[in-house]
This record gives sequence, structure tokens and C-alpha cells, in this order.
Amino acid sequence: MTTIEPTGQAPSSTRVTEPLSPKGLAGVTAVLRGPVDPGGLPGLVALVARGDQVHVDALGVQDVQSRVPMRRDTLFRIASMGKPVTAVATLMLVEDGTLQLDTPVDRWLPELANRRVLRALDSPLEDTVPARRPITVRDLLTLRLGTGAVMAPPDTYPIQKAMQAARVAPGFDPIPYTADEFMRRLGALPLVHQPGERWMYHTGFEVLGVLVARASGRGFDDFLAERLFQPLGMNDTAFSVPPEKRGRLATTYQRAPGTGALTVWHEPRTAPGSQPAAFLAGGGQGGGLVSTADDFLTFCRMLLNQGRHGATRILSPESIREMTTDQIPAEQKAASPFFPGFWDTSGWGFGGSVTTRPDGISPTAGRYGWAGGFGTTFFIDPVQDLVAILLTQRILSGPDDEAFAVAFSKAAYAALG
Repeated sequence: MTTIEPTGQAPSSTRVTEPLSPKGLAGVTAVLRGPVDPGGLPGLVALVARGDQVHVDALGVQDVQSRVPMRRDTLFRIASMGKPVTAVATLMLVEDGTLQLDTPVDRWLPELANRRVLRALDSPLEDTVPARRPITVRDLLTLRLGTGAVMAPPDTYPIQKAMQAARVAPGFDPIPYTADEFMRRLGALPLVHQPGERWMYHTGFEVLGVLVARASGRGFDDFLAERLFQPLGMNDTAFSVPPEKRGRLATTYQRAPGTGALTVWHEPRTAPGSQPAAFLAGGGQGGGLVSTADDFLTFCRMLLNQGRHGATRILSPESIREMTTDQIPAEQKAASPFFPGFWDTSGWGFGGSVTTRPDGISPTAGRYGWAGGFGTTFFIDPVQDLVAILLTQRILSGPDDEAFAVAFSKAAYAALG
């Protein structure tokens, strides 16, 4: 199913934008059909929006066995795509005066106070030195708290083995503990690097979810619902799906090693997100938030509109500007391994990547967005007033997954005409 329509809402910016090209949008649909028609991808919902114009493709099925078709309102686990949501929640508390970006988090997260730091990445766990300074809110938002994903083969270093044994290492499976137990286990391990000195993916946003809950005095889910989702009208976005909506939740698949055949990772009735979780994953581990294309479009338009949704102010323009600006100095990028070539054209703001120069997808810098481990991805481009969202439910497992997301992003830009 493909639809294109005005939304009836105010455009995401006050400037006049040219409409999306019908020929270009047909190209978007053609790209999306590529892996769906042969069955390599069960289905997807994708959305490209500019101003008040929205193009939606709902292709394939939610579930291979039942053949329930994908719908525009199908629910997806967005995984790490939830990191920008957690960033917004944190910045709301900063604007409230509850938190300060450059103040230590020790008051709210005593498990991270008085840290010890490995003398070297390959050091045994007891070979540590004192942290030179406390961890701050900014460190968490910019993933420079000193711990996270170690970009090396599993079990290369003692700290990797320890994080895996404690079940605090980044991964696809849900964190099985309460927030307090997760923090206790994380705090029992040394930091990998000094706070503020290197970028390490993921873990900072799981910690931020705990911070938001403790600092606000509310459950993380309640804070998001009351302060963000309800004001934005994101009625289908939450950490769990009520029974009456579970028929809209897509089955998650993975590819079998060697054959590439699709196998069920989790079906909706038992999947993360179908029931309340012990740990509400601000970083998206195990699935994190569940959402729809239209709900996330509303979130993206709020970002494009400098923190405003209609008459409601969610964040100040200054906070949005900082969130969508590269925060990582060149020397820290050089010392912070990630995917090959990532830092060549990208930086990290609060909760997502920011293009720092034309990268073969967008012709200008400033594109902001992120992806999730189950095949979801999004970006906003403030220069072009463009939003693109791709939602699938097949666990990322190879370079063709990234190639598909890149092809979709390029097609979205081609639709500008």
C-alpha cells in the first residue's frame, strides 16, 4: 500500500518548501520493494515527509506465517531509534532546572560516583586508577561516560568478559534486571576510559533512562507519557503494548547463519514490548520503545520545528540546536573506534549522529538521525525540511542491511526533485 497526502497539520517550518516529486516518490517505493518482493524482508512501513506532505509505503506482511499485511499503523520495536527520545526527556529536565548538563550525576546515580578506571583496555579488572573527574549529564548524552560497547571481537579483553558475565554489555537481548540492579552491576565494574575522553556506543543511554526516572521521581515510562508522548499525541508509543493493540505488533525475525533463511526471533505475544519489562531501556536494548511511523513523524517534526508542536513548547530552540550539533572533537573521534568510515562524515550530538559534511546521501551537512538494531532508521534534514523513517523488524546482520537503509535515504533525497 502506498499513500501520499497532506496531513492537515501545520508545516514543520515557516518557509515555503517545494512538494515532493511524484517520480521521485515512485523511486522510493521501487527501492523499498527490492528486498520485500523476493521475501528476504517480511515487510516494512516507510515514510517520507516534507512540509505538510507525507508519502507512506506499507509493504509486505507483519508476520510471515499469518500473512497479516503491514499497515500504516503497524507497531514496531524501534530499539536504538529511541535514543533521541531519551535525549529529549533528559533535556526537558535540564530546562526544568532539575539537572545541569555539566554537573556530576553522583546525586542521582551514586553507583557511578568515585569511579575507578582501567589503566589500559587490556588490563585485568583490578589494575585501575582513580577517575580524574566525575561523570556528568553531558558525558551520558554524548556517550563519553567511559564505558559502553568495546569494538573488538567478543572476549578479547577482560572487561568485555566481565560486562558480558554481569549482563550489562550492549546487545539484542533485553536487560533482565530492574534499574537499580542494572546500576549496581554496572557500578561494580571499572570504567574502560576516563570520563569525557572517548566515545563508546550505547550504555550511556541506558543509564540516562535511569537518571530521568530518579531525577523526576517518576517511572521513566510515566515521565515520557506525561511530558512528551501525550503532548505530542504519540498515542501508540510506549514501552509495552496493551492487549487490544498486540494484533498490530510486527513479528521480529533474524536470518539463519549460512542460509539467510528467516527465523522468528520473537513473536508478538512473547516479544519484548508485548509485556511490561523489568528494565525500561532508554538506549533501546532488547527493543525499547514500540512506535509507529506516524507517531515518530510527529516527534521528528517537533525537532524540525525547533522544539515546538503546534502551540506546545517541548524544548527550547537552544536545546534542539545543541542536541543536533556534533559534540565530539576530532581527536576523540580518532581514538574512538566505531564502524569503518563513520567518523569521516559524521559526528554525535545528543542521541543521534550528525553529518559534518556531504556524505553521498545529503548534499549538505546537518542531517540528524539514528538507526535501531531491528532494522529501523530515521533522519531529519533541517535545511531541506525533510523527514524519512524506515521501520522493519529483521535483526541487522550484514552489510546489505546498511546498504538498504542508505538506498532508502538516497531515494528520499531524490524525491526532492
